[in-house]
Amino acid sequence: MPGYLNTYYSLYYLLMLTFSVLITLLVIPSILHVARTRHLYDDVGHFRKQHDHGIPRLGGVAIFVSFTITLLLFSLIDNSIPISYILTASIILFIMGVKDDLSGVNPSTKFVVQFIVATILVVLGDVRFTSMYGIFGVHDVSYVFSCIISILFIILLINAFNLIDGIDGLAATTCIVANSAFSVLFIYIKHYELAAVSLTLVGAVCGFLRYNLTPAKIFMGDAGSLLIGLISAIMAIKFIELNTFTAVSTPAIISAPALTFAILMGPIFDTLRVFTLRIIYRKSPFLADRNHIHHRILRLGYTHLQTTFILTGINVLIIFMVLTFADWGNFALIVFILTLSMLFNWGITFCLRSKERESVALRNLFV
Repeated sequence: MPGYLNTYYSLYYLLMLTFSVLITLLVIPSILHVARTRHLYDDVGHFRKQHDHGIPRLGGVAIFVSFTITLLLFSLIDNSIPISYILTASIILFIMGVKDDLSGVNPSTKFVVQFIVATILVVLGDVRFTSMYGIFGVHDVSYVFSCIISILFIILLINAFNLIDGIDGLAATTCIVANSAFSVLFIYIKHYELAAVSLTLVGAVCGFLRYNLTPAKIFMGDAGSLLIGLISAIMAIKFIELNTFTAVSTPAIISAPALTFAILMGPIFDTLRVFTLRIIYRKSPFLADRNHIHHRILRLGYTHLQTTFILTGINVLIIFMVLTFADWGNFALIVFILTLSMLFNWGITFCLRSKERESVALRNLFV
């Protein structure tokens, strides 16, 4: 790319990032004022809450406002990104999220709205997987199967980010790491408009993080966590699709599905883990509990900030490991990531048992 284009895009991205950060920083104080005036606080008495005083859950409003305004002002118009459908889906999900933050939404209603949003993106926006990319030896899939797995993936990731939003800074930091990674990768493969979307979200969430790190003054709530899950899912699908092997070309980044899994490893693994355990113990997979990985690390005595740094550090480390061993192929890398994740979870289990029994013994690995 010529030098003047490098300078142009660098200034363009810097402007977008700065603008989105500033909007969030300007909006949140007003939200805090309204929350104090109208007593719009988190439910302190709920058994899953980690704080002993009321904190507003409307940080998602600032993230949405910043993301939407910046994207409308600065987005590059390109056929590879359906901005109108992305914003339509974001608005629908945001409205439901605000309603849930203020007065609650029935789980079945939330699922129906998420399904509608995912269908809009997949069917109308054509944001979908078109292949299995050689995983399990499968490549081409039918249109119907493509739509089904794409809709399920979007719904999974929307809920995954919602579920990790349980301690100060974790969901926001995970979003920043994931979408910063996507931004760098999109720039590397010269899809600048997609990098702009990811960077816009990064800026909006960075501004929010200023008020969400311990001691948190505001939470993002469902309006924020559902939105960042949605945009992260879109970026993941687009990144994988742009790096598909074809009969005439090799992608710029090999093993893109495995790399995407590494980038989103935290929320995906935690969600699959808790859902599996709930089903094994014959409980509803949507029944809230305090068995998420971040809750388990807190029980070891770590603070919110330390827990967030531990999980973020592991996420970044696995991303670099997958980039290093990219030539292993998708299947081997995904197995590798899952194995590392399970070993890490097993290590936490060992430490918890040792702490509860006040004894470090080999049997704590198994019972």
